[in-house]
Amino acid sequence: MATAKPLTQAQIIDKLASSVDLPKNKVKELLSAQAELAYKEASKGYTVAGLGKVIKVKRKARMGRNPATGEAIKIPAKTVLKFRISKIAKDAITPAKK
Repeated sequence: MATAKPLTQAQIIDKLASSVDLPKNKVKELLSAQAELAYKEASKGYTVAGLGKVIKVKRKARMGRNPATGEAIKIPAKTVLKFRISKIAKDAITPAKK
């Protein structure tokens, strides 16, 4: 069973440009500006309306294993970004159970 391939950036820009009746270069500028804003605001949390939000999460230190040698190693604590999907987006893909 073959799975559908995700849209490329060019395909996304093309579809958005045709749906909102804007030139492709303006849509590309808008997406770039949104990405830059998300990078700047990520530490405070950044919400993409209807999709979800980027949040900053602190991971605790933990023990791991080197896959090549099997040796136990200590993985230090660090801060990472996560994308939390909104309920609307989840329900659009898999409807809520009753």
